[in-house]
Amino acid sequence: MKPKFHRFVIYYFSGTGNAKNTAFWIGDEAKRLGIDTKIINIGKIQHEEIAPLAENTLIGFISPTHGFHFPEIMRRFLNNFPKVKNCSAFVVNTRAGLRIGKVFLPGLSGVLHYWSLIVLKRKGFKIVGLLPVDLPSNWLSFHPAVRKKGIEKIYRHIEPKVRRFAIKILNGKTSYKALYDIVQDTLIAPIAILYILFGRYFFAKSFIASSDCDMCGLCEKTCPVQAIKQVDNRMFWTIKCESCMKCMNDCPKRAIETAHGFIIAGSIMISSILTYLINQILTFPPFVDWQVMEIDYVKSILITILFFPIFFLGL
Repeated sequence: MKPKFHRFVIYYFSGTGNAKNTAFWIGDEAKRLGIDTKIINIGKIQHEEIAPLAENTLIGFISPTHGFHFPEIMRRFLNNFPKVKNCSAFVVNTRAGLRIGKVFLPGLSGVLHYWSLIVLKRKGFKIVGLLPVDLPSNWLSFHPAVRKKGIEKIYRHIEPKVRRFAIKILNGKTSYKALYDIVQDTLIAPIAILYILFGRYFFAKSFIASSDCDMCGLCEKTCPVQAIKQVDNRMFWTIKCESCMKCMNDCPKRAIETAHGFIIAGSIMISSILTYLINQILTFPPFVDWQVMEIDYVKSILITILFFPIFFLGL
């Protein structure tokens, strides 16, 4: 079958390598079909470097899922992408998949596909594909115990599916598998909004360099968003951090850690304050009769304390 597209460009963002590997799997299939293909890491380019797109070009956008949405760098890239004419696009997100025995469980994409669909349609693209890819979690700080054997099995399970998706859209067909998850992704949407407004800044401040750090500066040099600085002979993570975990993945000394105690304590404190405020609003006259709407505050706190460990395990 003769491929529909003569030119193909993939723009990807990757921290631990999941999105990068996915981009190259798809790129391999395009090259095998004889399509002129470029694979571009958006962490290394500026928007002004994007060349004008010829008609009948297929564009792919591939990135990990952060807080049930695309990370800020990919959202900004899509928002600022130039308008096109007679071009097609697909969106692929890598997300945390799990393997329990011989069963492979999917992750959650949240709002990113629906948001991307709206943004790219406004740019003039015809959307030909929406695909979630369930690879091992890229949140190394929260899932440090993922075994190499398990990772390899997940990769062997997923790679053929990605390649079949690539062949399908490169030959002019469409695939919208992300829409199969519309119910659970819609339910998780509020968390995506909270992550964008607050969570990403909170996680950005949780990274620290341990005593094993020898100040080689590699993390600072390779950070795709220039979020790491040297301050008073210590590495310092600014709120620009995308939590992509590239620094953790690249550090030769494995000296970058996450202050889990800070995250858990801070989360419980913030949620406790919010619970208290909600309790006061619901019981404040004249809005409601507090005797009818009275909330057991202690019980609410206990529920909150149980909620956050479960939530973080699911990231």
